Amino acid sequence: MIELTSVHKPSAAFEMAEVAPAPPPATPAGRGAPTGEESRSFKLLVAKGPAEPVPAFESVIGTDERVRIIDTDLPPWRMIAALRMRGPSGAGAIGTGWLIGPRTVLTAGHCVYSTHFFGGWATSIEVIPGLRGAGTDPDLRPYGSVMSDRFSSVDRWTQQEDADFDYGCIHLEQPLGDTVGWFALAAMTPEQLGGFAVNVAGYPADRGAGNELYHAAARVLSVTDRRIFYDVDTFGGQSGAPVWVHETPGSPPVAVGIHAYGIGGTPANLNLTANSAPRIIPEVLDKLKEWVEQDGGWPGG
Repeated sequence: MIELTSVHKPSAAFEMAEVAPAPPPATPAGRGAPTGEESRSFKLLVAKGPAEPVPAFESVIGTDERVRIIDTDLPPWRMIAALRMRGPSGAGAIGTGWLIGPRTVLTAGHCVYSTHFFGGWATSIEVIPGLRGAGTDPDLRPYGSVMSDRFSSVDRWTQQEDADFDYGCIHLEQPLGDTVGWFALAAMTPEQLGGFAVNVAGYPADRGAGNELYHAAARVLSVTDRRIFYDVDTFGGQSGAPVWVHETPGSPPVAVGIHAYGIGGTPANLNLTANSAPRIIPEVLDKLKEWVEQDGGWPGG
């Protein structure tokens, strides 16, 4: 078994970070408009196409390979949002979400419902797409932020908190996705997933205190009926981040999972040191479509 650095070892299996209670910040008006410019970070960092076999001597698993993304006003980064969650007691946490439709943000189930963090359902979540730093400068929030108090998950999560079903969504009143865009979704087979390197980008607590977007990519290590396991570097605060692939170097990002767990969430019988995501399988894809339809659907859909 390969020993990993602390970046792979959050204090709990969940990869959502708790924060001290505080009043939620004000919600500024949306700012920024889409541009035709291509993200340099996207061109240089994102894994695209089927993964090439990696010789063992080239696998530097113990090194933190996350890279900060600065151009978060460009796709696909602007489709990823920092989350500020609050529970009934006022206790808060940070996480990550991403647009799957004009008014629907997908995230981990424990970002919207958690007996550990909230004692049940979150009461409010601020969604901040493309956040790129702490402070009051409007440029740090190129698309402002929106608040929501409407959330959904599935019964196997809210009743049993089963890690295989750890996904949920945030319903928005505003069509934020019409401005920033949204990820395509796919239910890929284990055989298909095994040939790819996956990308994960989110807002970790250990880098920028959840105010900076970080990306990393690595090969898939294992696929089970409902989970994808990989050695992509992550940390608390990245729960809910998109796990995506590019079928070819020129194809758009296609989301295949919802990042939710550090190595503490990997079943011992797999004998893996890995982080993981619930997979988007046909059943999950149907539920995601249902949530998007509840929010008005996709244009022309």
